[in-house]
Amino acid sequence: SCRPRRRVNPGFLAQLRLYEAMGCAVDSSSVLYKRYRLEMLSERLSEPQDLPREVFAVDPTSTCQTPNTEVLYRCRKCRRALFRSSSILSHTEGIGPTAFAHKRITDSARLCGSGNEKCTSYFTEPVQWMEPALLGVMEGQLLCPKCTSKLGSFSWKGEQCSCGRWVTPAFQIHKSRVDEVRTLLVGNFQTAKT
Repeated sequence: SCRPRRRVNPGFLAQLRLYEAMGCAVDSSSVLYKRYRLEMLSERLSEPQDLPREVFAVDPTSTCQTPNTEVLYRCRKCRRALFRSSSILSHTEGIGPTAFAHKRITDSARLCGSGNEKCTSYFTEPVQWMEPALLGVMEGQLLCPKCTSKLGSFSWKGEQCSCGRWVTPAFQIHKSRVDEVRTLLVGNFQTAKT
């Protein structure tokens, strides 16, 4: 009452909302927690030299092959496993073509949009195979570790998704460059469906 202008720190309020959204428990596997951790890390970095090991998701090629219900994403060119569905950091859809006004989209292109603009990329948490590309630079290309074909790009400052949403930091892999591999259990046999 003696200081009517005092307020709770907005960063602390955001942390409380995150804690509540995770069911009042810290769940390090939660997409919300992963995104928050990466946002805090990107705010601290001027040049990412030493990234904490826990920031990186496990490379799917280094884990044992057990029956798993997760979707695996592979390089479309060489079929190397790149990441699992648990590494995808979802985001809310943006406002579509109107978000790209700075790119001079014509009125006819704006009218052609259905309003349900879909994302053409996956935004993931960093995976272990990305580490050499990420160290010491703020943005660059993501290349397949086996065949070096371009998969996408990364930027610690963020990138705009095709849906119009700005994602920070961005580890963007184009959907056209990867294949989904789903594991199907048929009887006692395990098969992969791409």
